[in-house]
Amino acid sequence: MEVVQAARLPRSEDSEDDGGGGGDTPDPSALRTGLSRLDIQRYSRQLVLPELGVRGQLRLSSCGVLVVGCGGLGCPLAQYLAAAGVGRLGLVDHDVVELNNLHRQVLHRENRLGHSKAHSAAAALKELNSAGRYEPYELALSPATALDLIRTYDIVADCSDNVPTRYLVNDACVLAGKPLVSASALRLEGQLVVYNFQGGPCYRCLFPKPPPPETVTNCADGGVLGVVPGILGSLQALEVLKIASGMGSSFSRSMLLFDALEGRFRHIKLRPRDPKCTVCGDRPSLTTLQDYEAFCGSSATDKCRTLRLLSSEERISVEEYKKILDNQVAHVLVDVRPQVEVEICRLPRSLQVPFNKLERKDEECLKSLYRKIHKEKQRTNGTVAFPIYVVCKLGNDSQKAVRILQELLYGELGLISVKDIKGGLMAWADKIDQDFPQY
Repeated sequence: MEVVQAARLPRSEDSEDDGGGGGDTPDPSALRTGLSRLDIQRYSRQLVLPELGVRGQLRLSSCGVLVVGCGGLGCPLAQYLAAAGVGRLGLVDHDVVELNNLHRQVLHRENRLGHSKAHSAAAALKELNSAGRYEPYELALSPATALDLIRTYDIVADCSDNVPTRYLVNDACVLAGKPLVSASALRLEGQLVVYNFQGGPCYRCLFPKPPPPETVTNCADGGVLGVVPGILGSLQALEVLKIASGMGSSFSRSMLLFDALEGRFRHIKLRPRDPKCTVCGDRPSLTTLQDYEAFCGSSATDKCRTLRLLSSEERISVEEYKKILDNQVAHVLVDVRPQVEVEICRLPRSLQVPFNKLERKDEECLKSLYRKIHKEKQRTNGTVAFPIYVVCKLGNDSQKAVRILQELLYGELGLISVKDIKGGLMAWADKIDQDFPQY
């Protein structure tokens, strides 16, 4: 293609590094020497920015960015990076496009349901800017693959939604010497940090130990308003573009917190790099990647986690519960989901006792439950334990609720049995009633 003389990189004596990257941005010696006429036309609105200019645009075109996760964060991030002219994007995601993705994962389309997210994203980006290289990796990043893959890119963007992957990507970036732009979004909140950049801390400096698995909530568990990851993913793209073009980053020593309900952004100053950090410290003990699922005690997946808190004798399957309904066996079904989920769908004759109210032993809820149990027990002869079954969306909160109810009810209501329904209402929808809503 024709190269416009006015849009050439300055001579070497004029092209010294601006100090934005400090060795963490693409090597200026590897830059293209000019922009084509079509490049200038496409990127004209950002080329006129003094902070970017021709030199910054050429840096973008020579930069490779690895996007880990092509979901709610990765889609807007990749879209803006491709639109801005980043030359090479690696797109990592092992999952396929599902209908419940489309309210927030804006690169995917209805006609790509069931297709690989990585390939779906690559196809959408190619339609947006055909000049870029989009390399889909249909895989789950693992200790065996992460380091070699990350070494082939200049910047990494962590758009994952699980703790093991966050530690894996952080450690690999430190070992490979790559800056990491990380974000997360949940419900109506989000946060953004740039790790391992210009002497700033890494993820392990701030979080040397992972949180207990049962305290971690993801979008499938807690929900998210689609525009929230859109905002955070766009801010990730902004930080990547600033680093790649040589402007530097605003968040290598502070964390950005976003509250969508209040429409408010806050900055929190971060602790400096920890010289005792196990991976980026002065004497690191972690020099190879480890088993991150074992380290975190949870799976490296964005899907809802499955807890196993009860014995098999304290649980029943949805098929077994269907037989109980068909045989009209007297029992009480306790639904421990919050009201907002009960309004989406519910099983008939269930009694709602939200888990958070059960945890704090809400008096009104317990009175309602006691009345229901007393009423249903009158239909039995009292010679066998009266059954109480607990259900939630996935079978996690219901197990916790069984433990609470066992402590509360045993001894107060005579002979009773408390069990949870494995897999919850989503298992019911999958195995028993295909018309039951899944959410």
